[in-house]
Amino acid sequence: MNLFRSIVFSSVVAGFVVGAVITVIQQFGTVPLILKAEVYEKAAEAHHHDDMAINPAEGAAAVHKDAAHQQHDAEAWEPKDGFERNFYTAGANVLTAIGFALVLAGFFAVRTGRLSWHDGLMWGLAGFVVFTLAPGLGLPPELPGVPAAPLLSRQLWWVLAAAATAGGMGLIFLRPTVAATIAGLLLLILPHLVGAPELDHVETNVPTSLSHQFMVVVTLTSLVFWSLLGVLTSLAFVYFDKSAMELAPGRTSGA
Repeated sequence: MNLFRSIVFSSVVAGFVVGAVITVIQQFGTVPLILKAEVYEKAAEAHHHDDMAINPAEGAAAVHKDAAHQQHDAEAWEPKDGFERNFYTAGANVLTAIGFALVLAGFFAVRTGRLSWHDGLMWGLAGFVVFTLAPGLGLPPELPGVPAAPLLSRQLWWVLAAAATAGGMGLIFLRPTVAATIAGLLLLILPHLVGAPELDHVETNVPTSLSHQFMVVVTLTSLVFWSLLGVLTSLAFVYFDKSAMELAPGRTSGA
């Protein structure tokens, strides 16, 4: 029970801190780029409606499609710009950080030897490779207004990339044998041999330079997220685990 409390408490503390820090970073990094992309997206939608007004035949053919799209937009809920949007973003960041911190703390709980912040950093960087770098090679972050392949196919490939990368790194670093290393390397390249789903032709008025900038900023933000999460989770876990051991039955807090 003490170990379980150490895992939960360390994850919550680290998750809140990292989620708050990343939310602030996003306000100066990704959020301005997303807002710029939304301007292009809305301009493209306005241009599309203007074309339908100029070409009645094309407009009549697209009436049903636009009606369905408008119905979907009416049913879909999204937070208002400003405080509400930032509040939900912060909440999502905190919950995501706590969830991943629970995974890291679980690994810390079963490992042997003394845990240090350096170990936490290494585990955090491993999480960055598994959940950001490897999937991002096939499916880079996309801005609003940039068409992408169907969501389900992208999700399935993302899961394949993350799982194969995690398995490959585990075989290479946790089972240092020749056979395990070869199997690990094969797992690392498997998702990229399969290939990420993509559209044959993409039309967007979002500048390519803006998309590239967004991809770089998202990747760097994720690097900060995982590095900070690994370090803080390891430090918090050591603190709470030590406190639990000192207060365990049969031991005094000064032992």
